[in-house]
Order: sequence, then C-alpha cells, then structure tokens
Amino acid sequence: MSQKPLETVVLIDDNAFDNKMHARVIERSDLAKSILIFSMAEDAIAHFRKPGALPPDLILLDINMPRMDGFEMLDASLAEFGEEFTPSVVIMLTTSMDGADRRKADSYEVVKDYFQKPLTQGRFEGLVEQLTAHTQAA
Repeated sequence: MSQKPLETVVLIDDNAFDNKMHARVIERSDLAKSILIFSMAEDAIAHFRKPGALPPDLILLDINMPRMDGFEMLDASLAEFGEEFTPSVVIMLTTSMDGADRRKADSYEVVKDYFQKPLTQGRFEGLVEQLTAHTQAA
C-alpha cells in the first residue's frame, strides 16, 4: 500500500445495511485507521462536540435521513462549529439522483464530491488518493 491511511472516516447514514456495507469496503481497503458510524445526524453532531473530534479526515454523509437530513446536518455543524468544521472533507453519499440535491451539495464549500451509493472499494481508494495528493500539495 503506497497511500497513507486516513485517521478517521465518519459514516452518517440512517440505513444500517448501507453503513455495514460501506464500513466493510473501507476496512478492506486498509486506508482508514478508524471508522465511526452514526445512524442519526444528531448523534454525529454530539460526537463532534467532544474535544479533538473535529475535523475528521472524511465524512461520508447521506442526504435523506429522518429528523435531520444531510443538508440540515451540514447547516447545523457549520453554524455550531464554524472554523473547526470547515477543514472537514464531506462527500455526499446518497441514492438521490435529484439535480437540485446535487446543486445544493455543490453550494457547500466543505462538500468536495457527490457519489451515488453504493461506495465501492475502487471509488474509496480513488478518493483517498485525491485527499492524500491534496494534503501533500498543501
């Protein structure tokens, strides 16, 4: 493996099957030291309040979730954490094919891409390669 593993990847999705499948893809890649899974956006925000929790290397965020959707989670996180949250790299990982969702995701500076589910190992490895290259260039 030539890529340095990410320290922390956060999965936020209300679908337990998707979380299990995506965590398995990430684990098999050996490109993440820690994977945190939250089925509710509010639980992820509560975690981010802990000292040292922000910013994770990568947040994979679903759009369509009950109580607080992915966009509401981004709004709440940016409002509460501000500069602590903005270095986060957020990828919207969703089943939504709605162009309006894509445009809305593009309007957030922290959202770096928009992927259709499911996450594949090749897509995850490519994402880590891009993040690593961006970090080394900075």
